[in-house]
Amino acid sequence: MMISAKKKVVLSLLSASILSFSPVLFGAATAIAAPAVVGLPDFADIVDRTGPSVVNIRTTERVKAGDQASGGADDEEMQEFFRRFFGVPMPRQQQPNTPNVPRNKGKGGNAQQDEVPRGVGSGFIISKDGFVMTNAHVVDGASEVYVTLADKREFKAKIIGADTRTDVAVLKIDGSDLPSMTMGDSDKIRAGEWVLAIGSPFGLESTVTAGIISAKARDTGDYLPLIQTDVAVNPGNSGGPLINLSGEVIGINSQIYSRSGGFMGISFAVPIDEALRVSEQLKASGRVTRGRIGVQIGEVTKEVAESLGLPKAEGALVQRVEPGSPAEKGGLEAGDIISKFNGVTISRPSDLPRMVGSTKPGSRATASIWRKGKSRDVSLTIVELEADKPVTVEDKKPKVEATANALGLIVSDLSDAKKKELKVENGVLVESAVGVAAGAGLRAGDVVQRLNDADIKDAKQFNALVVKLDPKKRAAVLVRRGDSSQFVPLRPGSSGN
Repeated sequence: MMISAKKKVVLSLLSASILSFSPVLFGAATAIAAPAVVGLPDFADIVDRTGPSVVNIRTTERVKAGDQASGGADDEEMQEFFRRFFGVPMPRQQQPNTPNVPRNKGKGGNAQQDEVPRGVGSGFIISKDGFVMTNAHVVDGASEVYVTLADKREFKAKIIGADTRTDVAVLKIDGSDLPSMTMGDSDKIRAGEWVLAIGSPFGLESTVTAGIISAKARDTGDYLPLIQTDVAVNPGNSGGPLINLSGEVIGINSQIYSRSGGFMGISFAVPIDEALRVSEQLKASGRVTRGRIGVQIGEVTKEVAESLGLPKAEGALVQRVEPGSPAEKGGLEAGDIISKFNGVTISRPSDLPRMVGSTKPGSRATASIWRKGKSRDVSLTIVELEADKPVTVEDKKPKVEATANALGLIVSDLSDAKKKELKVENGVLVESAVGVAAGAGLRAGDVVQRLNDADIKDAKQFNALVVKLDPKKRAAVLVRRGDSSQFVPLRPGSSGN
């Protein structure tokens, strides 16, 4: 390209200027370190190493002959999606090499049953002798489970066990020297790390997607915090591995947040550390044993913490103590704040079920609680987790006090029969709630058991305590509704507000 003389002069001047200021520029460079530039990761080698260990899981169920239904509108929409965007029919859930399954007669010998496709998911081999890990919901309700390896070998799998609380299942296929995954440490992950998923979304086996860890401990369940990522996960990915840059499994892809049924940028994985603990129990006994102490818990809000004199809004608020439970025998009461379990601080209410659940039934444990401005320890004997007991409904008693107090409450005394029914030793019945109480959600039928650190004995005493409250400060009112109790922070004011 030709450059005019005039332009040559300008370029020469610019060059001279740059050269003349180069010492300054270089000096600045030495003073201010340039940020490190890291290129995007190349997942190809990781996929080559881990891909053979990822499997496709296909489930079937037995139905009466002639009862099979077509895929319906959802199946038609998915067929149209594949026709438009891929130019091919949607992959069938039933694999071409699936053996013909004969019809089986029922118990009476008359009704015939067909084995029909039920669902498709993913999984990964965790040991060379054929143990496979996946999600419990992938195999839930299945009559038969078929596992297909990346090299197209197919095995009929046996369900060793499944745990719905953590959504973890373990399968077994007959094989030896199978390619298996290397387990990582989900406790050491960090938000922002690159991760990838391999699975079979919509039956498209060996599909690889990548993204980052969005959050490492997202509370979505009672017994485990999930890993949140932005890795594309869709129906069929469930049970597949979440893999770090070292090629290690750090989670099992389990859930997505979606308003459409498809991926919307938020997916969740079961941490592999928890999954491995569950899998060991499943392999040993086919079930998971968890501890329990028999309490219903809630959150300790900032307002409640301030009202009770707690230094931080942390711990688990005891809302209900189950009759005859280890908690009741150990002296726990509704309104207690459990701050530690076996010396470990409870930052969030969801920490407690996990700690108790992982404690062996029959063992002794110590809970540190905050009650009426003081901290104390109680000893508990852990029992095995069982089904929750149904709650009871309480009726109302005739009112005694007809004027709403400064908290907006009209209350009456509890009869001895009512106290026995509710298994409480004190409290007053809410006949009506107006003003600040109504605004906070209190209603007729609630029972007020405590005001700040004072146990409530009767309506007269409760109203007398309310009169003495500082209108500039919130009061912590322990309210029982049904079988649970909750602190409600209320600021005294006019009952008509």
